[in-house]
Amino acid sequence: MPQYIQITFQQIQPEQQEMLIAQLAAARFDGFEESDQTLQAFIVSDHYDPDLVQEIAAQHQLTFTVQTIAEQNWNSSWESNFDPVIVDDFAGIRADFHEPIQGVEHEIVITPKMSFGTGHHATTHMMLQAMRELSFKEKRVFDFGTGTGILAILAEKLGAGSIVAIDNDDWSISNAAENLDRNQCSRIHLGKAEALPEDQVFDIILANINKNVILDHFESLNNQLANGGILVLSGLLEEDEPDILAKAGQFPLTSMGKKSRNNWICLIFKH
Repeated sequence: MPQYIQITFQQIQPEQQEMLIAQLAAARFDGFEESDQTLQAFIVSDHYDPDLVQEIAAQHQLTFTVQTIAEQNWNSSWESNFDPVIVDDFAGIRADFHEPIQGVEHEIVITPKMSFGTGHHATTHMMLQAMRELSFKEKRVFDFGTGTGILAILAEKLGAGSIVAIDNDDWSISNAAENLDRNQCSRIHLGKAEALPEDQVFDIILANINKNVILDHFESLNNQLANGGILVLSGLLEEDEPDILAKAGQFPLTSMGKKSRNNWICLIFKH
């Protein structure tokens, strides 16, 4: 079983939290626990780069402590801090130890582990809002960086004909597989991969990752999107928007709108 590194930052100002989480997520941290003036960030020990974390902390003039924790302790801590995500009367995401969510069209039950970060509830919320506005009936869907599999699961519930979901993290793949089974999914093809499959074209591509990964793969996102297809991007901060729009301008993509929540954004494009 892998070990995890827990980084704890103290005396954080509210305006620093979101930027710090985004930078740490890009540095392969997978889980975050936020409280007043404190942020705990978690990463698989093999992925931990102390020099990079020190550089990020220095940018914010912050100090931090480092602790190694066992997997079972991590899971217990994570579950105790997981809150349901509810998007209006449309969708609710909860853990199996929560009471059923009443009054939503679609309920997704997951086992919350390191692939679901409390700091990214805003991006999940916006992705679900964007998905509500799209037609998934019999569509070919790609979920890039699936994490717990939430978006892929919802795509199947919305009637997608087929869904390909990938992640580059073993833990996420294991957790997503568990969640697909828990939600009785049968049309999702889950796999470990770093990039989009070049031999397939999709009607809808969902990418809730981060700015750097999206920019690095933007050409593939365009190439694998069918004519008339929809690209939904999140894991992005407000200040990321100019770079994303500039990159999108290099391709035959038309902006179809933007959602904002707690300094995070979701951008929608049409091919």
